[in-house]
Amino acid sequence: MEQGEPEVQNIKFRDNGLPLAGLARNVPRASIPISFFVASGFGLIGCSLAWVWAGKQATIDPTADQVVAAVHLGMLATLSMGVLGALHQFGPVVGRRPLRSTTLAWGTFSTWLGASWLIPIGLASKTEILVEVGGALASVSLGLVIVNLSGPLSSKDGGVTVNGLRLSLAGLVCTGCYGVVYVADRRGNWFNLSGHVVLAHALVGIFGWLGLTYVAVSERLWPMFLLAHVPGNKKLGNLAIWTIALGVLLASPGVLLGLLWLSWPGAVLLAVGLGAHSLSLANHIRCSKRPRDIYLMSIIAGEFWLLVGLALSILAALEIPSNHHTGVALVAGAIAAFGGWILTVLVGHLHKVVPFIVWTTLRTRGIKSTPDGRPLLFGNLYSKFWSRVTLLSTQVAVGSLCFGLSCSLAGIVRMAGVFFMISALVTMANFSLSYLSVVNPPTGTSDGFLGGSTYTQPSQGS
Repeated sequence: MEQGEPEVQNIKFRDNGLPLAGLARNVPRASIPISFFVASGFGLIGCSLAWVWAGKQATIDPTADQVVAAVHLGMLATLSMGVLGALHQFGPVVGRRPLRSTTLAWGTFSTWLGASWLIPIGLASKTEILVEVGGALASVSLGLVIVNLSGPLSSKDGGVTVNGLRLSLAGLVCTGCYGVVYVADRRGNWFNLSGHVVLAHALVGIFGWLGLTYVAVSERLWPMFLLAHVPGNKKLGNLAIWTIALGVLLASPGVLLGLLWLSWPGAVLLAVGLGAHSLSLANHIRCSKRPRDIYLMSIIAGEFWLLVGLALSILAALEIPSNHHTGVALVAGAIAAFGGWILTVLVGHLHKVVPFIVWTTLRTRGIKSTPDGRPLLFGNLYSKFWSRVTLLSTQVAVGSLCFGLSCSLAGIVRMAGVFFMISALVTMANFSLSYLSVVNPPTGTSDGFLGGSTYTQPSQGS
């Protein structure tokens, strides 16, 4: 632990019998995951502006550079940035071992931040040097994150979650390798970078990296966050991670090379894995003792978008042979739905993870109560009303993007961008203002950011 690192191992509490902070000595300083999460919020702002700008082009050619730039702002600067932040926080906990280095963590953050913005900007402006520099930074970032997380993920007792995260990091590397080859091809023209080639890349990124990470992590977080004990559920979790990984391993090269005998079995295995994941979620919800909250609503909404994406994928496969343009539009809608799946569950997890990180940090500083003297709880660190606004705006945005891309409606695509912006701004304001209301409240004002009782500033050690 570095100089100035808050000592948090003395904080031990349990939720449904499972330790939440007993292993806190292994986690990095709070500024590391929080920096990833903040950057993810700004990534969503950039993504929203890109969709507003690229709305018309998206209805004409979903593979155009402006559209690909918007997609990469969503996948790299928003979703991957947020998931990497979660892994830097959660990996050491589930693996029971610390990161190899906080310096490597900051290196990962810096290089991924540069890559996630330079690549889309270079694509949109047709400035190849920016794309190439971004690709180089992404390659460096991949190396750093693999080395850093290899410490906690080398654990032999992490079960389904650690195994799944190992597979998802392999998926991240494969996604990066696809990207590096594509970046090189933009100048060298080695092959035809057509729609099915890009789709092979998207399959690995969405399911082999982002989706597999969520599936693996959820098997450890659902029992805690839903207060649910599901006997014998480990088999479903193992089935989910291995069939998803194997399905991607077959489907992606099958789509890339146009081999139906490879892509269809891969698609079936992928569907089996996602089905096992959904059944596991249903079991946890059935056994849950947690009242309905933002987390439960978000994972249910995310599951809806997963089903929408699967339905659109089937329609696209049936439509492409007879009507190529409509089929491609449906593929674009399916990718938007799958991205909405990850974005929606990320929103829900942020409303659990961020308050936990901030609460732990405040406790180590001696802040154990709210400014009006009540015990400091997770719920004091965000507004439930505004969290629901975030979830609602996210659903409107994802639904608009799916519908707009599938039906080639530029105005609806632009509307999706507006609602993505609302979601990002409300989320960032919610966490920031709620935090400030606890640590630096103005004298004689109301508690929290929605109002409450009047208080005066307490002492730091209260």
